Amino acid sequence: MFTYKVDEEVSLKLIEHKDAEELFALSDLSRDHLRVWLPWIDFTHSAEDTKKFIQASLERYARNNGLTVCILSEGKIAGVVDLHEINWNHKKTSIGYWMGAEYTGRGLLTKACRHLFTYAFEDLGLNRIEIRAAEENLKSRAIPERLGFVQEGVVRGAANMYGSYVNHVIYGMLAKEWMPDINH
Repeated sequence: MFTYKVDEEVSLKLIEHKDAEELFALSDLSRDHLRVWLPWIDFTHSAEDTKKFIQASLERYARNNGLTVCILSEGKIAGVVDLHEINWNHKKTSIGYWMGAEYTGRGLLTKACRHLFTYAFEDLGLNRIEIRAAEENLKSRAIPERLGFVQEGVVRGAANMYGSYVNHVIYGMLAKEWMPDINH
């Protein structure tokens, strides 16, 4: 299984079936926090729903078409980072992430993303990573901005959020631009 130790506090590990209960509990406790920007939370009612997500993630991983990792803080699941479908012809991917409410504001997500991106560029040989975030989601946008991603544009009306369309800001990073020791 994929495991990556970031430092004494934080590590990343491939999502597994045995994570379903803990991951569901974290998302359930963070429901109000997550619901603002992630409508999938309204369709996650039990650990069974989380198991379906995990199964789909592992199937993508088995097809070499994505990577979903749990962010561990002192051994407990704090959030998730997901390399969405990887386009191997163009060596690019997009990512998504979320953190449990109790783990926000501690720099864990930025730290986890920095190390996962280094893995994606150096070990997987990807050329491009793209992040999209709702224009008003300043906390989510802070991650690519902190890591030196280039804001490449805005897609108007990109997502339906509870009956209202929101714009997405697109950020990109190329392998030749990535400097993991500087991008922090």
